[in-house]
Amino acid sequence: MYHKNPTYRVFYLFNIAFLVLISVVCVLPLLHIFAVSLSGKSAADSNLVGLIPVDFSLDGYLRTFENSNFLSALRISVLRSAVGTVLAMCVTVLAAFPLSRNSREFRGRNFYVWFFLIIMIFDAGLVPHYILMEKINLINSFWIFILPGLVNVWNIILMMNFFRALPRDLDEAAIMDGATSFQIMSRIYLPVSLPAIATLSLFTLVGHWNAWFDGMLYMTSPDRWPLATLLQTIVVVQDFSKTGIRFEDLQTLSNRSVKSAQIFIAMLPILLVYPFLQRFFVKGIVLGAVKE
Repeated sequence: MYHKNPTYRVFYLFNIAFLVLISVVCVLPLLHIFAVSLSGKSAADSNLVGLIPVDFSLDGYLRTFENSNFLSALRISVLRSAVGTVLAMCVTVLAAFPLSRNSREFRGRNFYVWFFLIIMIFDAGLVPHYILMEKINLINSFWIFILPGLVNVWNIILMMNFFRALPRDLDEAAIMDGATSFQIMSRIYLPVSLPAIATLSLFTLVGHWNAWFDGMLYMTSPDRWPLATLLQTIVVVQDFSKTGIRFEDLQTLSNRSVKSAQIFIAMLPILLVYPFLQRFFVKGIVLGAVKE
């Protein structure tokens, strides 16, 4: 038995110790940010906060939820993540299903496969892309966050491989019962593809939630920024003039407490969603990548 082999046991213990170490390294910064967000001004400014709040205070969270720019950015990010994920998954499934058929069943398959590969490899660049968005009047529009990234070729390939790994006997049985291609996709393939769909949905959701560059590039007003763009301005650029934080608040509150509170609030949606979809991760990707 391989699991009784001493070498395997050493490897197993080393593997567990390594994963525990990585987990601790990932969790400690989150605990520190949470502790700073609940600490008083003097303790936070003096770097006296470790993993436990010092001079407990909720002012950082209260001021954050009084900030209209933060609430607007939070609303835009939630709406962008929800709408962008749903539409992107609809496009991914509708593109992947016909591409998973062979050339005899879908005559244009080879053309579309090469088309998707070409647009995945070659990019026009930032300036032509910006000019295009301006020509079609998407600058300062909410749909600039959704439409340019709607077709994700990498997700289409993963979904296509998942469909191709499913038994073709399902198709034949459905065709004998008189089902159309759309009925086969919606009633047979989609129910058994939930692990892959959940995994790709999580990838897309996290991508939308963390995207900040498009907000900085295409939005001219801070009240149209998504939350990631607002946080990037606060944490990296440290420009408070566009963030809605009042000068009076900075006199009584620590910058670090306010920033930590906003960062922690921004992390919460992903931290809450991830455990529900994490169980689909390995199963979905392995089934989509391996074809028998």
